[in-house]
This record gives sequence, structure tokens and C-alpha cells, in this order.
Amino acid sequence: MRPVHCAALLSAALALPVLAKLPPASDEAKAAAAETAAKAAWADKADAYKLCLSQDRVADGYRKSGKVAASGAAPAPAAMPGCTDPGPYVSTVTPAASKPLEAAGAHSPPGTATSPPSTNAPSAQTQPKK
Repeated sequence: MRPVHCAALLSAALALPVLAKLPPASDEAKAAAAETAAKAAWADKADAYKLCLSQDRVADGYRKSGKVAASGAAPAPAAMPGCTDPGPYVSTVTPAASKPLEAAGAHSPPGTATSPPSTNAPSAQTQPKK
């Protein structure tokens, strides 16, 4: 066999495991991916806003500098929409529902308690002396 054919067969053999079906992503992984995508989209909007402001400053500086084209008159500025500020980033992922705190303020390790172990009543009322 020619070396070109061997290289093609070798690369095809190495690529086959990549084509295997991946397991479905967990809900947490999907939420993390959605959060990353939303943050990247916001970053793109923020970058476009900063670029728009920079372009406006350069154009204003050019108009104020008095430099004109060879025709002797500066072109009139085109009507463009203003720069839109995307605002601060706001997470799209809703936080997990907070669990109610136990009445006494003690916190059990996760997964061991099935109900709050205490109440607001003093122990003298809940456990009378024997």
C-alpha cells in the first residue's frame, strides 16, 4: 500500500471512536451550558456597545478637527441608531429553591434528616423530666 492510503486508513480508524454516541447531558450540565451561552451573548452585546461608543468618539473627533476631504466639505453624518447599553449581566439560571431552615437554626448534613429535628419550644416542654 502507498503511504497516502495507510495514512488515510489510520486517520479513519482513529476518528471512529469520536463518532460514537455520547451519553445525554445531565440537567446541571445543560444549565451550565445555557448559562455560558447567555454570558457569551451578553459579552458580545457589551463589546458591540463599547465599539459603538469608540466609533462615535472617533467620528466626533474627526468632525471637530476641521480636516475635510479634497472636495472641501465634510460629508453630513448618516442617521444611525444610537448605541444601546446592554446593562449589567443578569443570570438566566434560576437559583435552586431554598429549603426552609430548621426552627432552632441548626443545620443537618444534607440527605440525613427527613424533617427538622427541633421546634421553637424549649426542651423542658418537649421532654419533661422523668
